[in-house]
Amino acid sequence: MVRFFQSSWMTMILGAVIYLATTVVLLNPAKFHAVLASSPAEQLSIINDNEPSWKFRNPEMDQWIEEIKREKESLDLREQQLKDLETRLNAERQELTVVTQAVSQMQADFDKNVVRLNAQDVVNLKRQAKLISAMSPEGAAATLNDMSDDDVVRILFTMKPDDASLALDTLSKMGKVQAKRAADIIERMRRTLPPIATPSNNANP
Repeated sequence: MVRFFQSSWMTMILGAVIYLATTVVLLNPAKFHAVLASSPAEQLSIINDNEPSWKFRNPEMDQWIEEIKREKESLDLREQQLKDLETRLNAERQELTVVTQAVSQMQADFDKNVVRLNAQDVVNLKRQAKLISAMSPEGAAATLNDMSDDDVVRILFTMKPDDASLALDTLSKMGKVQAKRAADIIERMRRTLPPIATPSNNANP
């Protein structure tokens, strides 16, 4: 009898019986009957209930995700617009810097080549011009030769044209260097700006 249960074919039969019993228990036919007896929507719900959690979809969650995507796209667009604006402002700032430097250079060149007469210095200049006009042409030329070009231009500009011409003519005959200097002084006198007239305090409005 013991030998009967130990035979190989008996072992196979027992294994098959155990497998069938396990299958019946695990499959639970009642569940399949419930699915077959329900409507298609209920069947889908039953099937979805058996799906893994990572396959679960929530319409509200999808809508929220779409709103986040649209907001991100809007922010990205705004960021790009700000970058473009910054680039344009930097370019305009550089252009303004170049223009400002050019204007400053032009102003510096103008101030370098132009002699200005200040209203507060006119009285003193007229006094000096009167003294030099009273000198001999040689004495006037020698006096002017010891002054700076700006001072000579201011004094000659204040003098009478005939007296200024005589002094320059005498200065130009003192040598080649003085002749060139006299020519430069004449040129600078053409670019001399007289003082701006200010209205008198007693003038009628």
